[in-house]
Order: sequence, then structure tokens, then C-alpha cells
Amino acid sequence: MSATLTMVGRSVRLTRRNVDTMIMSVVLPLLMMALYVYVFGGAIDTGTAYVTYVVPGTILLCAGYGAASTAMAVADDMNSGMIDRLRSMPVRASAVLTGHVAASVARNAVATTVVVGAAVAMGFRPTASPLDWLLAAALVLLYVLALSWLAAGLGTLARSVESASALSFVMLFLPYLSSAFVPTETMPAVLRAIGDHQPVTPIIETVRGLLTGTPIGSAGWVGPVWAVGLLVVSFAFSVWCYRRRTRH
Repeated sequence: MSATLTMVGRSVRLTRRNVDTMIMSVVLPLLMMALYVYVFGGAIDTGTAYVTYVVPGTILLCAGYGAASTAMAVADDMNSGMIDRLRSMPVRASAVLTGHVAASVARNAVATTVVVGAAVAMGFRPTASPLDWLLAAALVLLYVLALSWLAAGLGTLARSVESASALSFVMLFLPYLSSAFVPTETMPAVLRAIGDHQPVTPIIETVRGLLTGTPIGSAGWVGPVWAVGLLVVSFAFSVWCYRRRTRH
């Protein structure tokens, strides 16, 4: 526990000092939301105000940007010699990676708060009760944790910060093939099949239903199951990758 808390404190301090990463984690999702709302929103019919439709997807997009930063931070540690100094110490693999994941959660919490505040200024009017907000926040947290642990594992595999950024591209791209920005029924058949059967769509539909009162249906249990499953698999994958990389 002491080693874990030390690594968490280190990563949070690095996040505070790396101002450009923090700014990009917040600014990029804001720019994307403004682009869709003010440029494309007038031409997209979702049956409701487009800003109301697009906010849940933008929240999950934030997680992708934050996770990409995590992959690069882990790759930097793995290739800069920092990890070599810890190999002779009784430090668990999960402790080193937990620090980066905690920093990712902190970045995403700030980014999500800013995005929701900006969305309200753009006209977003959620109908959620306090319990709905709590459930939505819990589901988003599970997704952020899962994505951050996956990013940490990819970071241990990468041989450079640049390759870590390339490996994490799928986490940035996946929300675009979901119901984040347009209903999946408007997509071609092949893309619709992908959009309907990947983890991001049911998570978004659950968050959207909790915040705006739209029907949730089976997404209410499929989304959390996906999030928990991804978290378990990502954690095991990251620890395995770290131990494999530091075995010799």
C-alpha cells in the first residue's frame, strides 16, 4: 500500500507539472463537441437538441484522450530507466501502473467536469436525478478505469512514446463507430453491426438514458457488464505485460 500511494503521488505531481497534457485532455474534447454542435449539429436529426445527444459521447471521448496520455507516460517510464531503478526493490507491478491510472482518473474527472459545464452553456439540459447522476458517474468511472489500465498495458509494450501514441489510437477511434455522435441505425449495415456490438455504444446509451431520460433498454445491463469485463481483462493484461517486460 505504501508503494502504491507513493506511485500515485508521483504520477499526480507529474500531471500537475505537465500542463500541456492536462490542457489537451480538456481542450480537444471541448473542440470536438463545439465542432459537432455548431458545425454538424444543424444537419443531424436525432429527435432532440443535438447538444443533448452528443454530450455522453463526448464524455467517453475524454476518456480516450486521457488514456492515450497514460500510455505515453508509461512508455516514457519504461524506456527512460525509471523502471530499472525499481526492479531491485520489493515493489508490486500493480503499484507502478496504479500511479499512472490514478493520474488518468484525475485528468478525466477534471475534463469531464469542464465538458459538462461547457455543454450546459451550449444548451445541454439534463433531467437526471441525484441518483441518476451517481449511477452515470459510476459507469463512466468504470469505463475510465478500464481504458486507463488498457493504456498502461499498451504503454509497457511500446518501445517509445511515439509508438505508445500509435498503439492507443484505437481508444480514440472507437467512439466514432458507436452511437456517440449519430444513431447507429443511420450507418451502413457493416458499420451498424460494429457500432451495435462494441462496448462503447451500450455504455453511451446507458449514460444518455440516465442523464436525459431516453430509453435505456438492455444497454442498462450490457454497458456495465462490458465495463467491468474490460476492467478485469485490462488490469490482468497490464500486470502481465509489466512483469514480462521487466523479467530480465
